[in-house]
Amino acid sequence: MNIFLNLLLVIQILSALAMIGLILMQHGKGADAGAAFGGGGAGSASLFGATGGANFLSRTTAVLAAVFLACTLGLAYFGNLRTAPSSGSVLEGLPAAPAQQIPGTTPGQAPASGAAAQPAAEGAAQIPGK
Repeated sequence: MNIFLNLLLVIQILSALAMIGLILMQHGKGADAGAAFGGGGAGSASLFGATGGANFLSRTTAVLAAVFLACTLGLAYFGNLRTAPSSGSVLEGLPAAPAQQIPGTTPGQAPASGAAAQPAAEGAAQIPGK
């Protein structure tokens, strides 16, 4: 499972870097207006034609965005399936502390409900002397 998570993480990072590169290579919508005023020559031939490069770059960016989203969802799903690691606290290994004994009862005896259930002599013995 750990290898699968690492593979998803590597694919996500590579798709993010490729998306950044493709987005920076694309020209904005304002670049077309600049070409109308003489910014782009008619003889500037490209590898993909006049508009083929924009379509190729935008479609590739969309595919990489889908891969990035799928990797993100996969990492979120499989990351929640793992158990949380121990915090490393010293107190984790200690047994649970026993409950304090209620005054007027012996260990293992349930506390009496109400003050009338306890004898007065037993209660008086619990009061410290001067």
